[in-house]
Amino acid sequence: MNIILLGPPGAGKGTQARKLVDERGMIQLSTGDMLREARSSGTEMGKRVAEVMDRGDLVTDEIVIGLIEEKLAGEQGGGFIFDGFPRTLAQADALEALLDKLGQKLDAVIEMRVDDEALVARITGRFTCGNCGEVYHDALKPTAEPGKCDVCGSTDMKRRADDNEESLRQRLMEYYKKTSPLIGYYYAKGTLSRVDGLAEIDEVSDAVRAALAKA
Repeated sequence: MNIILLGPPGAGKGTQARKLVDERGMIQLSTGDMLREARSSGTEMGKRVAEVMDRGDLVTDEIVIGLIEEKLAGEQGGGFIFDGFPRTLAQADALEALLDKLGQKLDAVIEMRVDDEALVARITGRFTCGNCGEVYHDALKPTAEPGKCDVCGSTDMKRRADDNEESLRQRLMEYYKKTSPLIGYYYAKGTLSRVDGLAEIDEVSDAVRAALAKA
């Protein structure tokens, strides 16, 4: 099963993707992770990525699709989760063409809907463990012991520099301008389901499972 998780920054896509990886053996394809992995791989594609990034340029859609193709042609596991891709209609078309070329298809697109004001409140209080990646929140999910991860015990807590109200609102505007048109695109194709991204994590997981069961 191949799926896309859609939603603005902070909607919880990464959290739900990790759950699907654990529960279904799916493979999460995060654009950022793929680029970092390619850059250090020493392959021809990796060298292209490094050259572009070292110049400070944006990596082209062609390169990203090439990296995705390498992943899709490898280990299948329980299917793939596209996290952070596609971001534009052109990328959606390119992904569809790639899946068709490989004899695969997109089974479901899940939109994680949020209220902007509630999202801003949630994100500005967010921090993560720099060692294991566990996500916390000042008000909603503080660590049991201040400054110490409940999972691995690390004291390396990090906050994203852009997890502030001004930066988040700019990122939301960018999402609505470029990525939100994908909602109509996939609705027209009959693959779109919607869940409440601001519900409790387990409630969101239940809604995602229900959506996938119908796919």
